[in-house]
Amino acid sequence: MKHLALLGSTGSIGVSTLDVIRRFPDRFKVVGLAAGRNISLLAAQVLEFSPELISIQDEADVPRLKAMLSVSSWHGEIACGKLGVSAVAAMPAADVTVVAMVGAAGLPPTMTAIAAGKHIALANKETLVMAGPLVMAETAARGLSLLPIDSEHSAIFQALQAGRRVEAAKIILTASGGPFFGRTADSLKAVTVKDALRHPRWRMGKKISIDSATLMNKALEIIEAHWLFAMPPRDIDVLVHPQSVVHSLVEFHDGSVIAQLGEADMRVPIAYALSYPERLPLDLPRLSLKEWSRLEFFPPDAESFPAISLAYAALDAGGAASATLNAANEVAVEAFLKGRIAFPAISQVVTEALQYQNVATDSCEAVLAADQSARLWAENYIKKLPSA
Repeated sequence: MKHLALLGSTGSIGVSTLDVIRRFPDRFKVVGLAAGRNISLLAAQVLEFSPELISIQDEADVPRLKAMLSVSSWHGEIACGKLGVSAVAAMPAADVTVVAMVGAAGLPPTMTAIAAGKHIALANKETLVMAGPLVMAETAARGLSLLPIDSEHSAIFQALQAGRRVEAAKIILTASGGPFFGRTADSLKAVTVKDALRHPRWRMGKKISIDSATLMNKALEIIEAHWLFAMPPRDIDVLVHPQSVVHSLVEFHDGSVIAQLGEADMRVPIAYALSYPERLPLDLPRLSLKEWSRLEFFPPDAESFPAISLAYAALDAGGAASATLNAANEVAVEAFLKGRIAFPAISQVVTEALQYQNVATDSCEAVLAADQSARLWAENYIKKLPSA
C-alpha cells in the first residue's frame, strides 16, 4: 500500500490521479490533499478519500469548507496557503508526493517534499525548467525516485526501458502542433484569444492552451527532458505529429527507434508513475491502429514558432536563463489573455527577457528571486509594447 500526498487535487491532473487511486483502493491510500479555490470539489474529495491533512489557498475559505465537511465524520486537519501546501507535500504519512500544481508555485513544495524524503511523481514542468540541477541533485542525494507524469516524458521514460540509458542517442518529443499548425508568421499577427484557445484535439486550461499554440509547451518540455534524462540539449528533437498517437520516441545508438503509442489519456502515465515498475490493468479505451491510416511527422516551423529555439538558448546560457524563460512566458501569456499584447509578442517578450540578466541559481531561494525579477522585468517591458 502506497500512501500518497496530492498537490493540485482539484485540477485536471489531480482529478485523473484520484480516478486511478479510486480504481485501486488496495494499492493506494490518499493521506493528504492540497487544492486552490475549488472548495466544493475539494470537499467532495475529502468525503470520498478521508485524508489526514488538507490545504486550501485562502484562509477565508476555511469556514465554508468546514461547513461542507460538517455533515461527515471527517476530523482531519485543514491548513492554508503556501505553508499548507508544503505541509501536505512533506507530511510524515506520505510515501509519494504527487505534484500536479500548475506554474512556478510547484517548485517550493516539491523541494520541501524531497527534503522530507518523499518520492516524487511530477506533473509540474516548471519545477525542472526553473531548477532542474537542484531538483535532480537533491533527489539523487537522498536516493529518491522522481518519475514523470507528463505524457511526453512518461513516453520517453517508458521507451528508455528498451535499453540501457547510455545506449540512448536521441530523444524525440512529439507536438500536436496546436491550432495554428501550418500558419505563416505574418498570419499570426491577427490571432485572437479565442483562436488561440481553440485546440484542435483537446480542451485544456487557458495557460497550457496558449503554450500549445505558441509551442512554448515543447520548449518547456525540452528543458525538462534535458534534466530528467541527462540528455544533451542538441540530442533532443521535436516533431509535429498532428494525430497525437505517438507520445514521444527514443532513438538508440544502434539505430532502433522505440515509440510509446496510445490513446491520449493522462490516467495511463499517472498510473505508470504510481505503480512503476509494474503496470496496472486499466479499463480504458484501447488504441486501434486500424483506425489510423496515416501517422504524420513534420519539423516545427522555427519562424512562425520561435519558442523551441528559445529553449536551446536558455539551456546554452545556463544559470537563471530557464527560470527567466518560464517567468517571462507566464507574464506574457497572461498579458495576451487580457488583450494587452498581440499573439506574436508572447515569444518577443521571452526573447528579450533572456537578454537582460542571468544570475547564478545555486539554491531554491535564488531561483525564486530570479523568477520574481524576470516577472517584474517582463511586466515593465510589456507596458512599452503597443496594445493588441
